[in-house]
Amino acid sequence: MAIPSELRRLLEKRDQNRCVYCLTTEENCGLRMHVDHIIPDIAGGQTILDNLCLACFSCNVHKGANQTGFDSLTEEVVSLFHPLRQKWQHHFAWDESKTKIVGLTPCGRATIDALQMNNSVVVKARCRWVSAGWHPPNL
Repeated sequence: MAIPSELRRLLEKRDQNRCVYCLTTEENCGLRMHVDHIIPDIAGGQTILDNLCLACFSCNVHKGANQTGFDSLTEEVVSLFHPLRQKWQHHFAWDESKTKIVGLTPCGRATIDALQMNNSVVVKARCRWVSAGWHPPNL
């Protein structure tokens, strides 16, 4: 579905040209951010600012139409992180190396697993970004 250019500009400004899930910036990944329907259109989600966010290719592909995930610690199915209703820092933190995202809550852990936010390719890229002083981004 095509996103009107004005709506895209509003998203880019609000989300600071970065993935709302893993916080990867457009400059670091070298690819334009995808527009994600937080509640997928197949589940009745609308193409409006209050249901859209920017997501990097990796997070968007792995999220797909999922709205829930499995928390391996509590062994429960929980809602995935909702970037417009929840604060990133309440559910996630950076590990000591600043290259891996740590889940602080069931929602955070399930989102990390579902979106594969610490996959080996992304972690290797974050290592380079950290050494260059480009990562982690300020919240």
